[in-house]
Amino acid sequence: MRIALTGNPNSGKTTMYNALTGRNEKVGNWAGVTVEKKEHPIKKAYCSGTEDLIAVDLPGAYSMSPFTSEESITSSYVKHEHPDAIINIVDATNLSRSLFFTTQLLELGIPVVVALNKSDINAKKQTTIDTAALSAKLGCPVVETVSTAAEGLKAVVDAAVAQSGKTQRAPYVQGDIDLTDKKVVEEADRKRFAFVNSLVSQVEKRKVLTKDKGKGDAIDAVLTNKFLGIPIFAVVMFLVFQISQVWVGTPVADYLVGWIETFQGYVADSLADANPLLTALLADGIIGGVGAVVGFLPLVMIMYFLIALLEDCGYMSRVSVVLDPIFKKVGLSGKSVIPFVIGTGCAIPGVMASRTIRNERERRATAMLTPFMPCGAKIPVIALFAGAFFDDAGWVSFTMYFTGIVLIFLGALLVNKIAGYKNRKSFFIIELPEYKVPSLWFAFKAMCARGWAYIVKAATIILLCNTAVQIMQTFNWSFAVAETADSSILASIAGPFAYLLVPIVGVLSWQLAAAAVTGFIAKENVVGTLAVCFVGLENLIDTDALEMMEGAGAEVAGIIAITKVAALAYLMFNLYTPPCFAAIGAMNSEMKSAKWLWGGIGLQLGTGYTVGFLVYQIGTLITTGSIGAGFVPGLIAVIVFAAVLVWLCLKADKDLKQEYALNGARA
Repeated sequence: MRIALTGNPNSGKTTMYNALTGRNEKVGNWAGVTVEKKEHPIKKAYCSGTEDLIAVDLPGAYSMSPFTSEESITSSYVKHEHPDAIINIVDATNLSRSLFFTTQLLELGIPVVVALNKSDINAKKQTTIDTAALSAKLGCPVVETVSTAAEGLKAVVDAAVAQSGKTQRAPYVQGDIDLTDKKVVEEADRKRFAFVNSLVSQVEKRKVLTKDKGKGDAIDAVLTNKFLGIPIFAVVMFLVFQISQVWVGTPVADYLVGWIETFQGYVADSLADANPLLTALLADGIIGGVGAVVGFLPLVMIMYFLIALLEDCGYMSRVSVVLDPIFKKVGLSGKSVIPFVIGTGCAIPGVMASRTIRNERERRATAMLTPFMPCGAKIPVIALFAGAFFDDAGWVSFTMYFTGIVLIFLGALLVNKIAGYKNRKSFFIIELPEYKVPSLWFAFKAMCARGWAYIVKAATIILLCNTAVQIMQTFNWSFAVAETADSSILASIAGPFAYLLVPIVGVLSWQLAAAAVTGFIAKENVVGTLAVCFVGLENLIDTDALEMMEGAGAEVAGIIAITKVAALAYLMFNLYTPPCFAAIGAMNSEMKSAKWLWGGIGLQLGTGYTVGFLVYQIGTLITTGSIGAGFVPGLIAVIVFAAVLVWLCLKADKDLKQEYALNGARA
């Protein structure tokens, strides 16, 4: 038996789904977190009979007439997949808005059970709902629930099972309507609203009216103020990075790295009499490379924990409101903020969240620009260079994230200018959830889930990549042990790419090129590859330059000096070039256009290279009085990137206009 969980965004659907199934899907205090269908068996504790029950979590929707692609998933599933029953999660604190969607579900003939969720909040506000009267008026069971505390969940599942096989009748006869006739549809909606308003007035009693201003409104007046909102957001994010990567994260990471180095030394000592290649592969390649990535796990997890607290308390929705006027100036909207915020954890769900945006051009541009926000995979790269060159300064992380935001604005402006897009009046509507004390348990679970995903990635993709890097660095093309690392397979593959990096780092280093190339597979590989290529992270740190030791042994084959300016340029190059392959796959899925995909990759590659080039050349000019090495070739590369990008954007925009013409819509 399949039970579909439906409801408005931010009604608690996914929280209920997690409680019923034991899953740990991402939840958020705003719309757009769930953007695809998920299903899983319901735990036996909530099943009274022997029948297997499957819960299906559907994206939030305000209407069965979809306006966005994630709403179409809900509409299509309910209408065409014919679930055995529907649990309609209704926000009990906003009954009048939620019941409009309920009336549409009741007209489909599928058994419906209404779950009055967030009933505990109503109790605190001394708001009462007559569930018996509501059930009689709607013609379906109504059960009070609190998803966060798992209250009422068994009762609502039992009610859904009991309703299975019955024919649901609407509370009034709407009749078949012509969905192509706008006036007929508007008249039907007016009848629904009139029915809902009449029903709510009969079953709900409020002590505090919605129109009355409270403490939350006073806080919103400050946090969403057009002058104070952005500075407050900047301060909040600076504190997040300062706490996660300086005050708390770094001491914990140092402690963890000490354990990893001890274990690495133990393995190396145990293999003292073994084949040197085996020792190098296990101790330096696998343990050293993966350990270098895992050593930054505390920084990642603490940042996840703090962002989860901000999400849960309701602040992130206010950020969307604050940034909406600015985003509109470059052809985006406040809805784009949600993918960008989610992208700080991982670019993949961030890109997928762009499907909540109705406008096709805006949606594709958002998917293209989301990877500019440094995700959790990039934190080890930031932390490594911040520690090696800038004494673990917190401003490095803060600068990288806000540079990402600036690049998003500039990128959106560039794409729209090239495509000839003209700003038009649009409306941004978002539900602002009530402020609440964030749940430490929710934040802890979110941190652990994301941290575990990070560990799994380190134990699979990064492990395999570092092993391959170690093997390629050890052997030459004759599969004999290379006399020096410079004659290895890795050096010959990465060598040509090293010439492209000279205008960014000022030196010819195949090791830096190899790290950048493996970073396209997973950004954590930048750290892992550097750890494999240059023996031990302790050898990466120097006050004036980065002394990198090449080779698999302790002998120094060469020392490559890279200045602080070059380190900052190389860091930015890795952060703002195309994301990992998985994120590119998500971009392809959301854009549904090869030309837009390649335009996005071209924009990211060109942006990363241009930013790195400008930082190194201008920084070198300021610090030394002369331009850096490779200025002319770098300038030529930037011009070529710009020309290719303009061509790709024009081609992609032409295709989009053709799509609009075929669909009878306006670009």
